[in-house]
Amino acid sequence: MIMYVKGKTFNEIQIGDSASFSKTITETDVYLFAGISGDFNPLHVNEEYAKASPFKTRIAHGGLAASLLANVLGMKLPGLGTVALEVTQKFRNPVYFGDTVTVTVTVTKKIERMKIIEMGILWSNQRNETVSKGSCRVLPPT
Repeated sequence: MIMYVKGKTFNEIQIGDSASFSKTITETDVYLFAGISGDFNPLHVNEEYAKASPFKTRIAHGGLAASLLANVLGMKLPGLGTVALEVTQKFRNPVYFGDTVTVTVTVTKKIERMKIIEMGILWSNQRNETVSKGSCRVLPPT
C-alpha cells in the first residue's frame, strides 16, 4: 500500500520557505517531450539543422525545463494537494542536452483572505547560470 502525505497547509507555510528539484536533461527527455508536446522543431531534434543556429547545437524545449516545476509544487512545497493557479516565466538562457537544471521556489507572500501562496521561481543550470525565472501563485492543501 502506498502512503501519501498531504503537503503543507497555508498556516504551515512561512515566507522564506524554499524547495528545489534537479534533473539532468537527456536526449531521451527531449525526444519524449517532443512526442508529448507535438513540438518537433528541428532546433530540438535535428543536430545538422541546429548547427546552423545561434546555439550551434540542439537545445531542449523551454517547456521541458519549465515542467520541472511540477515536481516541486506537487511533491515538496506546498506538496500533495496543491493546486497551481498561475505561473509566469521568462526564459534567459538555453538548456543544452546534458545540462542539469535545478528549479527552486521560495515563498515571497501569503494572501490571507484567499489562502494563496506566492512564490518566486528560479531555474538554473550546473554552471549557476539563470535558465529562466518567474513566479507562481498556488492554493496549498487544506
